[in-house]
Amino acid sequence: MPSVTGNGQRWPRVIGHRGAALSAPENTLAGFCMAAALHVRCVEFDVRLTRDGRCILLHDDTLDRTTNGHGPAAASSFEEIRRCDAGSWFGPDFAGQRVPSLEETIELLGRLELGAVIELKPAPGAEAATGRAAAALVAERWPASLPPPLLSSFKPAALAAAREAAPQLERALLVGAVPRDWRRQTEELQCAMLHADQRKLDGAIVSAMVEAGLPVFAYTVNLAERAKELFSWGVGAVFSDCPDRVADGLDTQGI
Repeated sequence: MPSVTGNGQRWPRVIGHRGAALSAPENTLAGFCMAAALHVRCVEFDVRLTRDGRCILLHDDTLDRTTNGHGPAAASSFEEIRRCDAGSWFGPDFAGQRVPSLEETIELLGRLELGAVIELKPAPGAEAATGRAAAALVAERWPASLPPPLLSSFKPAALAAAREAAPQLERALLVGAVPRDWRRQTEELQCAMLHADQRKLDGAIVSAMVEAGLPVFAYTVNLAERAKELFSWGVGAVFSDCPDRVADGLDTQGI
């Protein structure tokens, strides 16, 4: 059964983490195409700002791990980052992949019919700017044919700015371990759900949040047996680097 959130939206039980991160380079258009080919229905990806205020897909603060560029993304312009190769690090078949803009990602998701969880990943000091820019762009460009997206972040200031820019978009608070004041934090930010590190969850805390009407998603889950355990506690969905393998190990039809 899919997970249902406060607005009645149904989410698949398995969400592709950064696309399909074990099968294609993370946060790339090729990764989303791979996810679609694996019959994933929803993907998660990371958004941050360039020096000139463009929204791009990149997990790390720096370009070094997933491109042949160097240094902080926030110190480079969009055009400078676009000259980087974002695929060769993963394998020669992906050479020439570029760091995508959020605009072209949204356009591709519409063609692939993929839903999305969009993590706001601001550089230090850019929390509000990132939340505002990403939320406004998503609100303007999101295809009506797709399920409404979800904005998530570890940074409360990014979520607050996103709420101001596009209050109609649902938000999720991202955490490692669930804080004791989870209820206060999610209520103050008007978050529809909470996303937590699966290694730091237990059945009691999941049950308490679900009973309070707060859906819980867990990251990053790459084993079907672990996904089953989390679902038995009440977790609504998991983020996975290998969503096809996890889904294949579940007693459900498809992802």
